[in-house]
Amino acid sequence: MKSKKVFWLLSATLLGLALLAGGYSIFSNGRSAPVPVKEKIMDGVTYMRVVKYLPHSMVAHVLVIDKKVGEFQFVVTPPDEVDGGALKARTTSQFLEEFDVQVAINGDGFSPWWSRSPADYYPHVGDPVTPNGFSASFGEKYADGLQDVRPEPTLYISRRGELTFNKPPNKIYHALSGDRMLIQGGEIIPGLDDAQIDPRTAIGINRNGRFTYLVVVDGRQPFYSEGATFAELADLLKELGAFYAMSLDGGGSSTMVIEGGDGEPVTLNSPIDNYIPLRERAVANHLGVYIK
Repeated sequence: MKSKKVFWLLSATLLGLALLAGGYSIFSNGRSAPVPVKEKIMDGVTYMRVVKYLPHSMVAHVLVIDKKVGEFQFVVTPPDEVDGGALKARTTSQFLEEFDVQVAINGDGFSPWWSRSPADYYPHVGDPVTPNGFSASFGEKYADGLQDVRPEPTLYISRRGELTFNKPPNKIYHALSGDRMLIQGGEIIPGLDDAQIDPRTAIGINRNGRFTYLVVVDGRQPFYSEGATFAELADLLKELGAFYAMSLDGGGSSTMVIEGGDGEPVTLNSPIDNYIPLRERAVANHLGVYIK
């Protein structure tokens, strides 16, 4: 009799564990586990996963690039020959593969764009689009921005890989605009929105420019990561050590990809386009990093 009780107890325990494992597998759906991580993934590149539960769930993916350890070259998506826009829309993974970079994130907002349903959206891969802000690649300027509507902050990248915000050099090499500044001269910009929670993408640098911080926050995924406000995004970059920081396009565009050991793209975050987790959105321009 006792052995039967033990048998049924063990069976119930194993069944419970199996259900938990199956439930977690369905819940995770290929997403990174919501646990903190810090590891070196390439020479001069450290990956961190920052997890917070209060005041709401937030999973942030951070790449810290140390220029003193590795040799890096930053690149902004070059223009395409296409009617009706400056670029052909690509996912961030497609950009990484096409331009043979080892790290990539999505860039500026763009138009035209709509997302009415999984069957009614724009752009599809290859459709013409134009970045909202000023854009340049390898010395070629291809978008002037909507300066008369709402001037956007701009990141300038010199031929030598020096990053500056809102101070165009005499000869512009790469330029990528964003949504808004988050940190200026070590101070968080006053009045940043602290209510709207969404997926976010941002870039920052430390005071002397040695470290570059690429940040993507997952969002719109209940019980995993709701996202971040702009104020929370600024706080995170400040904690990382950013002296200057700018947000890029967020929402369903937010994506962070690296080149895997087999040369194939590996998506580090959990993008969510049309409310479908792990679905990458085709966007306009991107920021990529060559690692020599």
